[in-house]
Amino acid sequence: MLQVSYIRENRDHVLERLAVKNFKQPELVDEVIKLDEQRRQTQGVVDDLKAQGNASAKQIGHLMMTGKKEEADALKAQSSGWKEEIKTLEEQYSKIEEELNQKLVTLPNLPHSSVPKGFVAEDNEVVLENGQKPDLYAGALPHWELAAKYKLIDFELGVKITGAGFPVYTGKGAKLQRALIAFFLDEAEKAGYDEMMLPLVVNEASGFGTGQLPDKEGQMYYIGEDKLYLIPTAEVPITNLYRDVILKADELPVKNCGYTACFRREAGSYGAHVRGLNRLHQFDKVEIVQVVQPETSYNVLEEMSTHVQSLLQKLGLPYRVLRLCGGDMSFGSALTYDMETWSAAQQRWLEVSSVSNFETFQSNRLKLRFRNAEGKTQLAHTLNGSALALPRIVATLLENNQTERGIKIPDILVPYTKFEWID
Repeated sequence: MLQVSYIRENRDHVLERLAVKNFKQPELVDEVIKLDEQRRQTQGVVDDLKAQGNASAKQIGHLMMTGKKEEADALKAQSSGWKEEIKTLEEQYSKIEEELNQKLVTLPNLPHSSVPKGFVAEDNEVVLENGQKPDLYAGALPHWELAAKYKLIDFELGVKITGAGFPVYTGKGAKLQRALIAFFLDEAEKAGYDEMMLPLVVNEASGFGTGQLPDKEGQMYYIGEDKLYLIPTAEVPITNLYRDVILKADELPVKNCGYTACFRREAGSYGAHVRGLNRLHQFDKVEIVQVVQPETSYNVLEEMSTHVQSLLQKLGLPYRVLRLCGGDMSFGSALTYDMETWSAAQQRWLEVSSVSNFETFQSNRLKLRFRNAEGKTQLAHTLNGSALALPRIVATLLENNQTERGIKIPDILVPYTKFEWID
């Protein structure tokens, strides 16, 4: 959530950066500023009346002590009127503040100055490309056909049990999943991240804290009776570990990672681009999260991007890094890098990770602060990234490593899978 003081003091800059994100309601900025002015004016009147009331109370006591009862009674009557006025003003203040917050939470985060303008994915900036795209043998198959051929994933059984987008992994397919999760967690540990085992459901306050609510309410599975949400990513429970927390400066950076299942109610569509593992409602992912001091956050973002790239390099997957344009960024992000792997059988790039800096957008909602060297509290910066999401990693591993004999497992995974081939 943007800070009201920043909006008030930097109106033109806020409007200019929101335009980069193609925000369609710029009038909300002036409405927020107007409501903030009303709130501050109302608070000023309340403070003045309370000050007068406190002074009157002392004066009344002095008048009573000196036997001036009539003057004391008159001042009491006047003070009673002030109390009623204060009560009315405080009610007005609450209504103004509620309206202000309702408008404030609809404003997305401001994109970083390096974010390119654009409306759709095609406007994203390619930062780098790494690795050679494999040439497959004649008759190579897409991953959903490989999964059926080698009995790795049963999509139809998932439909029977739950519905589309909930696959069942079997045999070596299940072992490959487990191997990737263990590998990603081990690599995160080597990079200094502390592992967390996390709830798969969160309350509304947690969803609000990281910006999923109210922006992505329609994409989350909701448990109505308990008013809980299935998590769309481990980012939500991990980051909310620090909601309403004041950290010490020497406790930063906080580095956490966690493996969870993730659940997303995305709008359905048809075609090869969503077949198989390309888009699921339930999938596994290892997430990395950092809480850092503001002046270090963009260096940390590069560090996190490098970590994710190292995983792709160790798996031998060709990939590219994109800097997302304003129109393709998430609601809360200030700068996002997407990592995409090349799907040799599908002949297209598949997104496998997003790494984002949220600056103070999440921490302002979370009231996540740290005490700086001067002893003052200030908002921390939060960052997170997929390291990695499994479905499209599995898809590209199967497709890119297929041979006429079978599917060759990357060397780095063999100690985890305990097998070298799927055949």
